[in-house]
Amino acid sequence: MRQLIYKLFYLILFLSCSHTYAIQLQTGDIIFHTSKSTQSQVIQLATHSPYSHMGMVVNKNGKLWVLEAIQPVKYTAFQAWVKRGVGQKYVVKRLHKALNVQQQAALVQHAEKYLGKPYDIYFEWDDQAIYCSEIVWKAYKHALGIELAPLARLKDFDLTHNKVKSLMQQRYGQRIPLQEQVISPKALFDSKLLKTIQ
Repeated sequence: MRQLIYKLFYLILFLSCSHTYAIQLQTGDIIFHTSKSTQSQVIQLATHSPYSHMGMVVNKNGKLWVLEAIQPVKYTAFQAWVKRGVGQKYVVKRLHKALNVQQQAALVQHAEKYLGKPYDIYFEWDDQAIYCSEIVWKAYKHALGIELAPLARLKDFDLTHNKVKSLMQQRYGQRIPLQEQVISPKALFDSKLLKTIQ
C-alpha cells in the first residue's frame, strides 16, 4: 500500500511539472538548437554560432508543437524536436513585449501558409521553398509587422572555411548568389527584440 502511495505521489508530481512546463512556453516563442543535419556544421562555421536550426512554438489545446521548416515544412511534437538536437539542448526566446491572443493567432495563421512547402537548400528569399529562420522572420514580419532582425546578404557570412566552400560549390557551382537576401538563426538569436526565457 505504501509503495502505491509513493507511485501516485511521483506521478502527480511529474504531471504537475509537465503542466507547469507547458504553461511556461507560449505560441510565438522561438526555439533554437544545434541540428544533427549534414549542413549544420557549415551553418555554424558561416555564422559563427552554435545554433543551426530553429522553429516557432505553437500551443495547440495544451500540447506543445514546433512549427519548423525542414523537409517539408511541418509541425513536430515539442519533445521530438528537442530530442533531435545535439545533446537535447535548446534555447527559447520571446518578445520583450508579450503577444496577445490575436497576435499569436495571426502568427500561426501566416506561418501555416508554408505547411507542406519544401525545405530551401539554396536559401532563396522567395516563397517557393523556405528555410528555418526564414519562416519565423516572415511570420513575424507579415503577421505583426515586426522585423526581428535586419536581413543580410549571403556575402556577409564567413564563406572562407573549406567545408563551407565545398557545400556552396556543390549547391551553386561557380555561380554563388552572393547578393541573395538571407536571415540566419544567429541573427534571430541575437535579436534585441527577444529575451531568453529558457
